[in-house]
Amino acid sequence: MKITNLETKNLRIRGFLKSDALFAIGIWNDEEMGQYLADAAMKTIDPSYLKLIESLGEDKTCCYLISELKSTNEKIGTCSFIPSLNNESFDIAYCVHKKYQNKGYATEMVNALVLYAKDKGIQKVTATVDIENTASKRVMEKCGFQIIDQGMYLKRGKLENRLDYKYILYL
Repeated sequence: MKITNLETKNLRIRGFLKSDALFAIGIWNDEEMGQYLADAAMKTIDPSYLKLIESLGEDKTCCYLISELKSTNEKIGTCSFIPSLNNESFDIAYCVHKKYQNKGYATEMVNALVLYAKDKGIQKVTATVDIENTASKRVMEKCGFQIIDQGMYLKRGKLENRLDYKYILYL
């Protein structure tokens, strides 16, 4: 799924390219940065996994995006959204490289996705956050999201059940 670039005060959020795969893998498979993601960190990257990640920009159901600093064009994070089948909601996700955490960039990314959803006539935006992810819970609160449910997800690779909150923002 493709979209036009989104712009915030500090960020340009653009579609995922094949050349972004190693950057994304570097975040998602880092033990620290990926600690609240469902996939377990990998010590080695299988060629078939790399090929799968390289193709994310062509995904028909999920819109994978890269966030860059407008001032330097440096990649700082990833984000994505999945529209519901009836296009009434977006489910979003985001991850910021540890070098750029605690600078407000996650909040900018989430707000940009929310504005995009609103412009498209979407009625609500949801996100799921690990119950121990204090920083992400703070982002949700800053952006006006509210907890609507508590659930559980499986941390693959470790086969560990983790608690999460489901957040919603009505537009």
